[in-house]
Amino acid sequence: MSETSQRRIVIGDVHGHYEGLMTLLAAIAPASNDQLYFLGDLIDRGPQSAQVVNFVKNNNYPCLLGNHEQMLLNVLSNGSASTPAMQAWLYSGGQATIASYQEATIPQEHIDWFTTLPTYLDLGDVWLTHAGVDPFMPLNKQTAEQFCWIREEFHGIEKPFFPDKLIIVGHTITFTLPGVIPGQLAQGKGWLDIDTGAYHPRSGWLTALDVTNNLVYQANVFKKRVRTLPLEEASVMIDPAEIKGARRNQQRA
Repeated sequence: MSETSQRRIVIGDVHGHYEGLMTLLAAIAPASNDQLYFLGDLIDRGPQSAQVVNFVKNNNYPCLLGNHEQMLLNVLSNGSASTPAMQAWLYSGGQATIASYQEATIPQEHIDWFTTLPTYLDLGDVWLTHAGVDPFMPLNKQTAEQFCWIREEFHGIEKPFFPDKLIIVGHTITFTLPGVIPGQLAQGKGWLDIDTGAYHPRSGWLTALDVTNNLVYQANVFKKRVRTLPLEEASVMIDPAEIKGARRNQQRA
């Protein structure tokens, strides 16, 4: 299998699994001229959020704002730990993040770095954001609320949001979408979801996509396994009608 040099590699939600990330990168073996991008949600749930943040920050890898980083920033938005925001963050795995730092204190340099993270990156033929876009809003009206949090409205779009760009996202664990099993990627109309649920006991797969060569690299954080697959074998097409049907059923319940 021949590969093009100077690869663009996009890494999904790491969620504090530093050792899994190191295993994944060992499989990818990035060269000095390869470009690595992170889709956000470096922190929470897993045991080594501090180490993940240090690694990405210190290597100056482009990284997007995820909803988990945004939840942490919400806790600190008023200069103090807002109780409702703190409870929401801790419930979503924030306690593991706190525990990963020495003396349970997140350094200001990490907090400052989180505030600099963009909500999207336009790479020309691909467009990176954490969760997706709202197909019913102009792009210039959208904020972190859409880019970091959206789910069904985005996954259920019936035509690509961009005519000439593939949107690559994380945020929604792929096996929560119709017809997808743990470890598979999910592909819809103009979008590709690569969050395969590294922290989740049903999966454990941390995924990176080599956009240049349409290759998927995966490391399982629980089983210490690695694998490389062509994108077409690793992904499942999502029917927008099934997303809308599942949403209607949830609303009736």
